[in-house]
Amino acid sequence: MPEQPAALTSKPEWQALIERRDKLRSVSMRELFEQDPERADRYFIEGAGLALDFSKNLITDETLGELVALARSCRLEEQRSELMNGGKVNLTEDRPALHTALRHPGNKTILVDGVDVVTEVQQTLGRMETFVDGVLNASRTGFSGKAFTDVVSIGIGGSYLGPKLVGESLQPYRQGNIRCHYVANIDGTDICETLRQVSPETTLFLIQSKSFRTQETLENSKVARQWFLDSGGSEAAVASHFMAVTANVPAAEDFGIDADNVFPMWDWVGGRYSLWSAIGLPVALSIGMKHFRDLLAGAHAMDRHFREAPLERNLPAVMGLLSVWYNNFWDAETHAILPYDHYLRSLPDHLQQLDMESNGKCVTQTGQPVHYQTGPVLWGGVGSNGQHAYHQLIHQGTRLIPADFIIPLKTHNPVATHHADLFANCLSQSRAMMAGKTLAEARAELRNEGLDEETIDALGPHKVIPGNKPSNTLIMEKVAPKTVGALIALYEHRTFVQGVIWDLDSFDQWGVELGKQLGKGILPKLLSEDAINSAGDSSTDQLIRRFRSANGL
Repeated sequence: MPEQPAALTSKPEWQALIERRDKLRSVSMRELFEQDPERADRYFIEGAGLALDFSKNLITDETLGELVALARSCRLEEQRSELMNGGKVNLTEDRPALHTALRHPGNKTILVDGVDVVTEVQQTLGRMETFVDGVLNASRTGFSGKAFTDVVSIGIGGSYLGPKLVGESLQPYRQGNIRCHYVANIDGTDICETLRQVSPETTLFLIQSKSFRTQETLENSKVARQWFLDSGGSEAAVASHFMAVTANVPAAEDFGIDADNVFPMWDWVGGRYSLWSAIGLPVALSIGMKHFRDLLAGAHAMDRHFREAPLERNLPAVMGLLSVWYNNFWDAETHAILPYDHYLRSLPDHLQQLDMESNGKCVTQTGQPVHYQTGPVLWGGVGSNGQHAYHQLIHQGTRLIPADFIIPLKTHNPVATHHADLFANCLSQSRAMMAGKTLAEARAELRNEGLDEETIDALGPHKVIPGNKPSNTLIMEKVAPKTVGALIALYEHRTFVQGVIWDLDSFDQWGVELGKQLGKGILPKLLSEDAINSAGDSSTDQLIRRFRSANGL
């Protein structure tokens, strides 16, 4: 049974970390590197095709040992086994969270309510393969006999962010000429602009919704269906142009989708962990099933690393514990994700949902209020663009903002010295965060520029960079199916590690549900003057009146 909230902050391991932090307040990372020539080698770990340099962190060997001790006192290893073996780790919904089964190679039995889910997953992968091959070799065509050229994936949240990220990341591995488009926003501009780019004869629509009731997805799907009918498609042709990934087969059939064109979703897979399932169909249609299976293999390799590596040498464990270290002991409120590869530009968006929807909680697994900070705000963007924008705040601002730098050793697009320039930028930013620039160094720099002492006195303080800002550097050989799979799985498990320490249910999202519930009550008031009762507060009521007036309602 999970412990009560007071137990975490009163643990001796927690108290030891408070003492460790106090000792490190007067220590600079510059000094740690100067005192220990082997520091970079000791704080470097590898697994599943990824390597992590975490030497630029405010830690010593003692800190790492105490963080691992905290993890063990919170039963991380036992809860990790529960996660991977089908235990009901999602307590509020009384179900497992078996996204790891979606990428399991199939040589293991995992039972959920007496059903072997691994067998079901493998059967679905076989169906996906048949479907993808049919589209790519043009044996499966549109209503006019023309080959499909475009896929429009309609979903939101995990049905959108994960596939979009992977589709962009693996663009160099595209097979055939299928173009993938992703529609999520209920803003009509999203679906309308997408439909302007495609032809009804050659477009395949994938409706991605576990319940087939998600408002944004269903409304966008209705618009797409009507556009298809208005543009030459028939009711009968809907069955060959619209597919669904859902647990609600009857609703998909009512929409006009043939049951054979419905791929399953399971209650034991959360949306933000679902890209490994048939939710990944747009990715598979873009890169082919061989590469999609490589994506799964990379994620499974990270699952094995997470399950088998000692916590001190375990990438997800170390990264999760470092996040707890800064969030709870150094008052860091945010964490920057900085991928230095254009193909990974949507990684921060996906990780925002993964981490913040999972661990944005204020009660423990037993429903008791927490007495400590939980999930940090994740943000970031592609390097080196951010260096000319928000990196200034990281370097000279008053907030402590840990960062993850992510970069491949090789590029798919070698041109001039661009990748060396990019790599130099990545390393220089992480070094600048760590080392900073002292006043003496700033003054010497200005003096070398020939400035007089009065000017040096005036400018010197402005050029001081405090340094001692922590960062991780994640490297891989190349952005490829296996490394992208491992990278996303790494952050999934990192999120789980944090949730275990904070005693959270990382697999529910009741805050999301509240907005959906309130939206159902507000919509009729926007559309019908009969729904004149108050929405519950004067602000919402006033804005409803203004909307109705502006739209002539």
